[in-house]
Amino acid sequence: MPLPDNAVDVIISNCVSNLSAHKDRVLREAYRVLKPGGRLAVSDVVVRGEIPADIRRSVELWVGCIAGALDESAYLEKLARAGFEEISIEPTRVYHVEDAREFLCGHGVDVDGIAPLVDGRFFSGFIRARKPAAR
Repeated sequence: MPLPDNAVDVIISNCVSNLSAHKDRVLREAYRVLKPGGRLAVSDVVVRGEIPADIRRSVELWVGCIAGALDESAYLEKLARAGFEEISIEPTRVYHVEDAREFLCGHGVDVDGIAPLVDGRFFSGFIRARKPAAR
């Protein structure tokens, strides 16, 4: 980011982190530019549990941000590794197969076949974290 260290009070984002292939670098940069005590507030798509790659690609047709969605535990780990504290992920909408049945069927996906593997595993959520205050 073209910003100096410790320059920003709050970083907000809407499903942009998922578009980066370098999520660790994105989170490190966010940490770097935040002032001590600064907050990160991101809305993103998150995955709960393992999703087979071919099924993930099928669901990508439906949920555009899913391609780069991190598993919930990986997201928490990456934030902590970047130095953040007070980390939380609050689901705001859990996606179920029925939400996408018509769309997926129209793209030749066996919805009933993948349902047990994806139902409720993807969600939109608020990801919050804080850079520790200066000691």
